[in-house]
Amino acid sequence: MVKVGKKAPVFKLPAYLDDKMIDCDLESLKGKWLVLFFYPMDFTFVCPTEVTGMSKHYEEFTKSNCEIWGVSTDSVHSHKAWVKELGGLKFPLLADYKKEVATMYNTLIEEEGVSLRATFIIDPDGIIRYQLVNDNNIGRNTKEVLRCVKALQTGELCPVDWEEGDKTLGAA
Repeated sequence: MVKVGKKAPVFKLPAYLDDKMIDCDLESLKGKWLVLFFYPMDFTFVCPTEVTGMSKHYEEFTKSNCEIWGVSTDSVHSHKAWVKELGGLKFPLLADYKKEVATMYNTLIEEEGVSLRATFIIDPDGIIRYQLVNDNNIGRNTKEVLRCVKALQTGELCPVDWEEGDKTLGAA
């Protein structure tokens, strides 16, 4: 079972990025932060708002040494068709067609064969530092995810409503 403060389960999945089929291997990101987010399905209502929102803020994440990977139980071919319809994305969409990674991260709704909306922030050592799982009717806030990445990167205690540049409460 995944848990904040524990090692993230490692995996390798096929993905679609920049008009190519690629493999995404969690172990290849050692030394970088990662926002790993699960979403239910391509070609739905809330999901395109999330993936395009993450793509819109991609450069802000990469300036913070943080990559973004989106995961659903769709096939890589579905991702290819959907990304084309969306007009492109700046990060890969991973195809968890066998539902193994959603199972590892405990986000799978077995009866439906899709994932809950879940966000994990994984540090450069592969440790889960943030986890949020919510109902599929509610999209996540990309600015809040970025704020949490930056807060975690301070290595300090950050008070309520902390924003980059604000004073922290000191060492954690």
